Amino acid sequence: MSKLALSLCAMTMLTFSGCASFADMAGADSATLNAQSAQSFTKMTQEARAKNQLDISSNTYQRINSVFLRLKPYADQMNQTGQRFDWQLAVLKSDTVNAYVAPGGKVVFYTGIVNKLNLTNDEIAAIMGHEMTHALEEHAKSKIGAQALTNLAIGIGTSYAGANIGEAGNAAISLGSQIGIGLPYSRNLESRADYGGLMLMARAGYNPNAAISLWEKMDRLDGAGGSSFLSTHPSNSQRIGDMRKNLPAAMAVYKRR
Repeated sequence: MSKLALSLCAMTMLTFSGCASFADMAGADSATLNAQSAQSFTKMTQEARAKNQLDISSNTYQRINSVFLRLKPYADQMNQTGQRFDWQLAVLKSDTVNAYVAPGGKVVFYTGIVNKLNLTNDEIAAIMGHEMTHALEEHAKSKIGAQALTNLAIGIGTSYAGANIGEAGNAAISLGSQIGIGLPYSRNLESRADYGGLMLMARAGYNPNAAISLWEKMDRLDGAGGSSFLSTHPSNSQRIGDMRKNLPAAMAVYKRR
């Protein structure tokens, strides 16, 4: 195996074991990320309010907020980051089918994901639990570390290869770093968030079966499950399959309440 391939393989192994620590070394520590996220979240909500895009009163907002408030204490119990989260929710008036979370517990929902998919409260909890898990496991921080490692891998690989690597060689390094480090790592984080969200919603008393029905609805909306190859997210069918495997453990938690 070439030195280039060896260097990429070594960086790939490090990505999965030390991305968060690498992010700390790069100045993206938890406290800093959470503070920056809080500032960005405040700015975003102020701009949304000014444009009348911030939902604070509709039935959709009330339902999302009730799920958020119910999951929050259980999320706090699971917080092992060493940083207290100031959980906040913003619901945006938009047909966009999406939701996301920023470091420190800043959750954003678009009304479209609830209205277009006709979600039940349990299905909203599946999304909320997924997003909260991303924050609790500091996946944004890990992805920053992964990107830094990817850039380092490319630099090492190019240095080993020398000036005669050519266009094809550069393309191989780029593709190798993407497939070897970036995308599989992102898919792994999504799968972890799926599992953590399943367990979180169960602890809060939401039926974990709703996570499966949620992704079945998403699959119908997408038109097809598609392939998870070269994607930062698992395919819908893969997600559903994994959730079915994890469902007995989540149901056990749900039934113990």
